Amino acid sequence: MKLDYHSIKDNGRLTITSFQCGPSLQLLQEKGLYKIVWCTEGEETLVVDGYDVILKKNQVLFCTPVNIVDIPKDNYGLIAFVFNREFYCIQHNDPEVSCMGLLFYGSSNAPIINLSVKEQASFNAMLVLFQEEFETRDHIQGEMLRTLLKRMLITSTRLIKQDSNQASLSVKQVDLIRKFNILVEQHYKDKHQVADYADLLFKSPKTLSNFFKKHDVKSPLKIINERITAEAKRLLLYSDKSAEEIAYELGYKEPSHFSKFFKTQVGTSPLSFRKEHQFIS
Repeated sequence: MKLDYHSIKDNGRLTITSFQCGPSLQLLQEKGLYKIVWCTEGEETLVVDGYDVILKKNQVLFCTPVNIVDIPKDNYGLIAFVFNREFYCIQHNDPEVSCMGLLFYGSSNAPIINLSVKEQASFNAMLVLFQEEFETRDHIQGEMLRTLLKRMLITSTRLIKQDSNQASLSVKQVDLIRKFNILVEQHYKDKHQVADYADLLFKSPKTLSNFFKKHDVKSPLKIINERITAEAKRLLLYSDKSAEEIAYELGYKEPSHFSKFFKTQVGTSPLSFRKEHQFIS
């Protein structure tokens, strides 16, 4: 299955695929695309930015445009919903279900939700509606596809709030976590300290850290460090840049400071990590 929608008017794109062809596999590595990967059968090991991610039956993975996703060529039971900013993000949506919402920026890692039997039935029903709508070629097809995608994102947002202990938080509290993650995404290359982000949020570093700890959320410093590490791994695995070039790109004035940071986070030096993971063709 590979269903494609492309609007010439606004360049909006939506693809639903079960990865039965080569181009579908490459789709998850294209820049500028949001990726939702649903495991409908069995269990598959995906690689997201160099990290192994095990996706079990009825689990759904959400990735932003910066995530590079590799999946096995001989996979079974994976279905992906892939769309660009023009298709969904420029529309007026509630912050929680927007492209800057919890599913994509509510965590420092690509989040995974678990579907119950009831939710699985809901997703299957939505898939059928998607398939039916792809057969309807008219000027409002894009609007209907966006409506179905939004329904899926709303359902998923409710689930991730439950799974991440955020269901009991107020809208304002959830928004603080989301805004922090968005700021880290925007500034991790030049701002490495919690105090930098606390200033942007008009909070003290202590207040920010205590808030995350109180609500059992990963610490602000850990989120910052994980984002820097993820980008360092991505550049080591998918580019031919030297460790020194990567250090400067990530905001380190001294390459040795970057190497020390990377070894503390990963347990090995940048060059050793690259040698151990031969992703570069």
